Amino acid sequence: MKNSKRGFLSMRHGIKLSKKQSLKTDEELKRMSEIPYASAVGSIQYVVQCTRPDVAYALSVTSKYQACAEEAHWSAVKIILKYLKKTKDMFLIYSSG
Repeated sequence: MKNSKRGFLSMRHGIKLSKKQSLKTDEELKRMSEIPYASAVGSIQYVVQCTRPDVAYALSVTSKYQACAEEAHWSAVKIILKYLKKTKDMFLIYSSG
């Protein structure tokens, strides 16, 4: 993510995620079990609730697959994280009155 050069979208247009994108081999299952998918989704959820509602839709799409995440789902989460990194100076400011 350090040298990421993608655009400023929290989710790619036309991305299709589903439970049908299941892991087929033991090697794929092992690799995905080592990836902190649920932790990353939880971190994004915290950010969305505090100051970044602009990624709420992308979060809702990716959070559906915490129990059955595969490489395409992880790629979508990484896109959200890259977007947050590139737009880290954007946030909501709540003021009184």
